[in-house]
Amino acid sequence: MKILVTGAAGFIGSAYVRMLLGPGPAGGPEITRITVLDKLTYAGKIDNLDLAEPRLRFVQGDVCDTTLVGRLMAEADQVVHFAAESHVDRSIVAAGDFVRTNVLGTQVLLDASLRHGVTRFVHISTDEVYGSVRTGSRAETDPLAPTSPYAASKAASDMIALAYHRTHGLDVRVTRCTNNYGPRQFPEKIIPLFITNLLDRRDVPLYGDGLNRRDWLHVEDHCLGVDLVRTKGRPGEVYNLGGGTEMTNLRLTGSLLAACGGDWSRVSHVPDRKGHDRRYSICDDKARDELGYRPRRDFAAGLAETVEWYRRNRRWWEPLKRRVTEMSVGEAV
Repeated sequence: MKILVTGAAGFIGSAYVRMLLGPGPAGGPEITRITVLDKLTYAGKIDNLDLAEPRLRFVQGDVCDTTLVGRLMAEADQVVHFAAESHVDRSIVAAGDFVRTNVLGTQVLLDASLRHGVTRFVHISTDEVYGSVRTGSRAETDPLAPTSPYAASKAASDMIALAYHRTHGLDVRVTRCTNNYGPRQFPEKIIPLFITNLLDRRDVPLYGDGLNRRDWLHVEDHCLGVDLVRTKGRPGEVYNLGGGTEMTNLRLTGSLLAACGGDWSRVSHVPDRKGHDRRYSICDDKARDELGYRPRRDFAAGLAETVEWYRRNRRWWEPLKRRVTEMSVGEAV
């Protein structure tokens, strides 16, 4: 089997590829080739991948490039589509990039999948498409109410992907996950941004009153969930993948301060961003009941391991921090 994985030089996609090529049960000997298609934008890092692995091929390119996508799709049996612009703050000031990559790029991939007889298309989305949730949790059948341009572009790509299943019979499966954390996350997102700032003895920027709530999912648990959907999910279905660890950004900040040896004097409260959703919450009973999905990583232990990874891998993140500083990016979740 040959799998095309888009966006796999980034945080989550590269973790998924490493999992498929690793010693665990995911993937397996039936996977003979993984082709990674990644544009290597600011958030992509080629050394997230082991290019010496004989089953891995890396292609630098754009998911909107119809010629390149068609050529790669002709060689693929299945597609797992991670490639996306994903930083909410950036989408507020440059929405066009998000519409192009997340909406048009997905449509280009779907068209090529249909033309070349791809047998399965797994589309990776986000809980942000449901919008802010005052009480309870959103199920896969609940209406979408995205707030940010990022979330709106992902909701649009979800609908396009599912339309290709309903119209053309393409085997499309959609996942919607909660906030990921773990090693190798680009330091514009709240956990790696705060960790690396604290390790450099710099202040951390906390939006508003810090009471926005998020659910946290370790990237390795997310990847296991994605592969359960790929291997056991049903065509045309959406699967929520949660972490089961909901907390305020204020509480998260306290945990990061403790882990990095900082105190509250290092926290700088900054004006809230436009349209900042107060709470995300999803119900993942469907994935648990149908697929046996269960997050395995304890949040406290996973966060401590993540802090230690950044502590030991300055050479990985210090050049990226310079990019973040140059782009004047703040906290984002």
